[in-house]
Amino acid sequence: MADESKAYVVQRNGEVADRDDLAGLAFAGYAHFTAMQVRGGKIRGLDLHLERLRFASLRLFGNAMPDDRVRGYLRAAIEAGPSDLTLMATMYSRAGEFTAAATHAEPEVLVRTSPADNGPAGPLELAAVEHERFMPTVKHVGELAKTYFRRQPADDTAFIDRQGRLSEATIWNLAFWDGEAVIWPRAEVLIGTTMGIVRRQLDRLGIPQCTREVTLADLPFLAGAVVMNSWSPGVALRRIDTVPLPDAPDFMTLLHRAYEAEPFVSP
Repeated sequence: MADESKAYVVQRNGEVADRDDLAGLAFAGYAHFTAMQVRGGKIRGLDLHLERLRFASLRLFGNAMPDDRVRGYLRAAIEAGPSDLTLMATMYSRAGEFTAAATHAEPEVLVRTSPADNGPAGPLELAAVEHERFMPTVKHVGELAKTYFRRQPADDTAFIDRQGRLSEATIWNLAFWDGEAVIWPRAEVLIGTTMGIVRRQLDRLGIPQCTREVTLADLPFLAGAVVMNSWSPGVALRRIDTVPLPDAPDFMTLLHRAYEAEPFVSP
């Protein structure tokens, strides 16, 4: 029976966020975040989420909140809610975006929880557009283009860089299959936490992987493709642009097997 005292929360530095906390952030665009699925009160790839937050904070603010404090704030939000949930941790500066004081101030963290989500079942059909995200190695907020392209006719959109290479999708990493090896696209992309989990577990399983340039012209010669993010380690793709892609059940099974080999840990 569910514990009715448990609830989804919005917390700033481990405490219930008030109107003033949220008002400043509502009109801010200089922040970064990570999103994760919590199951049984635990997280896969916690080290990768902490590494992402630390890296981006140093890049944007020149300072980072210590990992142990971040873990404590994540734990407080998880303990307040149901055992399965979605969690988003956003790092920002209360000093504001347009002040010199914000440059090296230690960022604060806003943690929001919401119902657990496993993402779409797929297979998906992606449009393809030429687009390169600003500062792609940082998962930053306020990306108008990303949201705009998600709302175009198609299930979602894949990005092609100025060199003609497929890079990533709006909120997803791309992965391809040649029948023997997992192919990661060579381009400037955000390395997703799920992507990081899958890569290290594929290494442990002895599954071949490579990073190489992939264009639309290469797709007919591949044996399958997926998108992945914190929702899922693999949602099958049926088409990118006008190019159909074959079903690849073995590829899907392999990605899910690798992901499920990653242990859950408590923050």
